[in-house]
Amino acid sequence: MTLRRRILILACAVVLLAAVGVLAVVRASSRAEEKDRPRAGGPQVTRGEVSLAPGGGGRIVFRNMAWGPHRDELASVPAAAPEGPRTASGVRCLRFHSAAGTGVCLQADKGAVQDGYEALVLDARLEVVASRPLAGIPTRARVSPGGHLVAWTVFVGGDSYAGTDFSTRTSLLDLRTGRYDASLEDFAIHKDGKTYRNADVNFWGVTFAADERTFYATLATGGQTYLVRGDLAERTVTTLRENLECPSLSPDGTRLVFKKRVPGLSADAPWRLYALDLASMRETPLAEERSVDDQVVWTDDRTVVYALPGDFGADLYSVPADGGGAPTRLMASALAPAFLG
Repeated sequence: MTLRRRILILACAVVLLAAVGVLAVVRASSRAEEKDRPRAGGPQVTRGEVSLAPGGGGRIVFRNMAWGPHRDELASVPAAAPEGPRTASGVRCLRFHSAAGTGVCLQADKGAVQDGYEALVLDARLEVVASRPLAGIPTRARVSPGGHLVAWTVFVGGDSYAGTDFSTRTSLLDLRTGRYDASLEDFAIHKDGKTYRNADVNFWGVTFAADERTFYATLATGGQTYLVRGDLAERTVTTLRENLECPSLSPDGTRLVFKKRVPGLSADAPWRLYALDLASMRETPLAEERSVDDQVVWTDDRTVVYALPGDFGADLYSVPADGGGAPTRLMASALAPAFLG
C-alpha cells in the first residue's frame, strides 16, 4: 500500500469518526430538547408555591420526573391525590428528602468550572440555609424526624451499588451546632465486640431515630455489607447484622425496611425488600418481588414507598411493611418523595 493511499484511508477514517461524533451530539441535544416538552397524557405540572412546612392536610414533595419545562424540579401534590396536578417549585434536585420543615437537596453545581455537585439545606420556604460541596455523584439523602440532622451519600468512585467496584462518602451535618462530619469513616467502628479498622470501609444509606442522636446505616467492608447503629454523641458505629443495605427506620422506631442481596438473582438486579423487627431481629420479606435499588420512605407505620424504573425516568410504588398485600403504583414519573403531615 502506497503512502498516499494510507493517508487517504486515514483521512476518511478521521472524517467518519467526526461525523459519528457530531451525530451523537445532535441526537443527545434532540433528546434533551424532547424532555423539555410536555408528554401527551403526562401529569399536569404548573409553577407555584411549594412549602416544606408541616401541616396542610398531608402533602408529598418529590423530584418531578415528568417531561416538560419543570422536569427535575421539586414538586408537590396532596397525599390524598398523588396522581393529580403537580405544583412545581423551580428548585431542581437530583436527590431530596424533608422532615419537620427542613429539606436537603443534592444538585448539580451550575456555577462550577467543571462538573460538580453540592448539598443544599433548605428551610420550609425552600430558601438555602446551608450548603456544602459534594465529592461525587449524589445517591442518598435523609433528614432526621426533628429536622435537626441531615445526611447524604455520594459515589466518589463507580456509580452503582450492584457490583463491588465502587466507593462512597457519607456526610452528616448537625444544624443545631453547625458540626459537619465530612465522612462517617472518621467514626470509631465496633465490629464483633472489637474496634475495627480497614482501608476498604464504605458507608451509605443513613436513617435517623427520633432522639436526634441515634442513626442506622450500611457499612461495607471485606466484601460484606452490615447494618450498623450509630451514636452521634459518642461518634461510634456498631455492627448489628450482615447483608443489609439502605435501611429506613419506621416512624415508631421499631422496624427497618431495607434491601437485601438474595442468592440466585441477577448480578445487575440482586435485591429484595425486607423488614427487620429490631426487638426480635426477625426478617420478613415484603410482597414486592422486583429488585429495588432505593432507600424506601415510610408513609406511616404500615406502608413504605420506593422507586422503580419507569418509561420516563422512575415511578413510585407502595407496599405494606408487614409482608402482606401487594405493590401498587403510587405516582408516575416521580422520585425521592417526602411525606409531610
